[in-house]
Amino acid sequence: MPTTDPRVDAYIEKSKDFAKPILVRVRQMVHEACPDVEETMKWSSPFFDYKGQMMCGMAAFKEHCSLIFWKASLIEGVPPNGDPARGSFGRITSVKELPSKKQLTGFIKAAMALNDAGVTVKRPKSAAKPEAKVPKELAGALKKNRKAATVFANFTPSNRREYCEWISEAKREETKEKRVTQAIEWIAEGKSRNWKY
Repeated sequence: MPTTDPRVDAYIEKSKDFAKPILVRVRQMVHEACPDVEETMKWSSPFFDYKGQMMCGMAAFKEHCSLIFWKASLIEGVPPNGDPARGSFGRITSVKELPSKKQLTGFIKAAMALNDAGVTVKRPKSAAKPEAKVPKELAGALKKNRKAATVFANFTPSNRREYCEWISEAKREETKEKRVTQAIEWIAEGKSRNWKY
């Protein structure tokens, strides 16, 4: 008897009518190919884990479903995962668009072998955000307050960016002035922009 997660049942039940047979079919094929699979929910979508590692997952959207293999780049025949909404096999709108039972079973067995071997996939780090451009109003106020300027210079790039964006987002000059005044006060006290949270 397969081990199922009631949250996956609920996910399938609340999915659109076109998606239900696709999700049921994927689930069935995963359990047939990998009897020891563990169902779970990750990122609000059903995933299938094997030996404590992610193997594959599925999701339903407004007009399509997706099927994703976590280690797609290491499984021959599985396209690499690009856009998570399209998964490994593009936008799936009917059961006919799924890989054949033989193909999908082969992909699942390959994913299982990778998990058996303890193979992991390193995710690329996202590019570092550029240094925030300091709004002229904040730059002028920092020149007048040495303590705030020193603290601001020693803040992490993300803390500086939060203040710069907060001030830059102000539409009215009065709002911008109020934010600069508040920012200088908080910065001089060593507080990050979202210190209250």
